[in-house]
Amino acid sequence: MAKCSVCGKGVSFGHNVSHSERKTNRMWKPNIRRVKVVVNGTHKTVYVCSRCLRSGKVSRV
Repeated sequence: MAKCSVCGKGVSFGHNVSHSERKTNRMWKPNIRRVKVVVNGTHKTVYVCSRCLRSGKVSRV
C-alpha cells in the first residue's frame, strides 16, 4: 500500500552492500502520509507522499 495517490511514487529496490561487497536485497519506501484532502468539492482521505504535500499538489482540509 506504500504508493502515493497523486504522483504514483512507490517502493524502489536495490542492494545493501557490505564492506566485503556482498549484496543483499533491500527496498526504499516513500514517505507516505494519510491525509484528508478536498477532491472535486468533497472531503476524502488519501495516501500522499510528503513531496506532493510540500509542493502543494493537494489541498488539505
